Amino acid sequence: MNEEELRDGLAEAGLSEYQVKAYVTLLELGSAAATDLAEKADVPRSRIYDILRDLEDEGYVETYEQDSLRARAQDPTEIFEELQARADVLSDTAEEIRERWQKTGVGGHRISVLKRVETVLERAELAIRDAENQVQLSIRPGQFDRLKPALRSAVENDVFVTVSFNTSPEQPSSPPTDDEMRDVVTEARHRDLPAPFLVLVDREVTCYAPHMRSVGQFGVVFEDTTLTYVFHWYFQAALWESWPVVYTTRDDGLPAEYVDIRECIRDIAPLLADGATIAASVRGKDAGRKRTHDLRGRVTDVLYANPDGDESATPSLSSLAGQATLVLETDEGEYGIGGWGAILEDIEAERVIIESVRFDDA
Repeated sequence: MNEEELRDGLAEAGLSEYQVKAYVTLLELGSAAATDLAEKADVPRSRIYDILRDLEDEGYVETYEQDSLRARAQDPTEIFEELQARADVLSDTAEEIRERWQKTGVGGHRISVLKRVETVLERAELAIRDAENQVQLSIRPGQFDRLKPALRSAVENDVFVTVSFNTSPEQPSSPPTDDEMRDVVTEARHRDLPAPFLVLVDREVTCYAPHMRSVGQFGVVFEDTTLTYVFHWYFQAALWESWPVVYTTRDDGLPAEYVDIRECIRDIAPLLADGATIAASVRGKDAGRKRTHDLRGRVTDVLYANPDGDESATPSLSSLAGQATLVLETDEGEYGIGGWGAILEDIEAERVIIESVRFDDA
């Protein structure tokens, strides 16, 4: 750094023009009488005493009497630490400005491209703590430890937490134990192949980062229902459906609660085909997503693509990729209940509770 850069830096640190001149000159001289310093630094003699007093208050110099008032530069250690702290603050500020600038508005939605995976984890943690209904995760066991407090808080708030633990054959590791997942996870599966970091929250937020084998490390956060829906199907098809369950809080008893209507239809379609009478309650929003509805009644039918025509068979995931409708008969009338992104139905369900299943000949 040359002298001009030094002067510019001191000015950025808050020193006035005369203070910069006096301090840089004093660094060169080591010590000097106040009057001599004023002359050599080209500052007014009438100002030199005030300048030295202010520099002393800031820790740059110290003054002492020796026939006349003299000054010498202070040990720069404290100054260095203060300037370094300011630099860190400015660096953090610049990074935050960059990240905020990178948030691109798309039709009222936000997309953030982040260069640090750590920032994606931080955003995921915040989103999980704000969750109200459902959290889906694809994470490594080590990332689970980081997110565990947030996940515990979500479960305490009656949020469904489903986790796909991904590991690598080259660096094998085990999913957390049942004790580690208790009160933190609703259901977990294990995929023994590398997978991206992925967190989906309440059908609205996606936090994504490539798996560790990827050449470039980056992250993306979508606050967009359409893009989150696309990632939801990726999660279901690639990270969830075909992998073994390693932990679940579910049992075969009733009532049975669902956050995914397609999972509900898979369970009750064979029962309806066998003539069961099924009582259910539904919480969801109308087609305009403006009003919340709580309905209770009897499930009379389920509608989905059934190419084989075998109503007694459990529907496949692919058969539910299109229409997946539960028909609920209530005292107020009949309602079509759809799942995430419902457009054909009256209600987009957030929770479905199967309260009872009865067979007339039982």
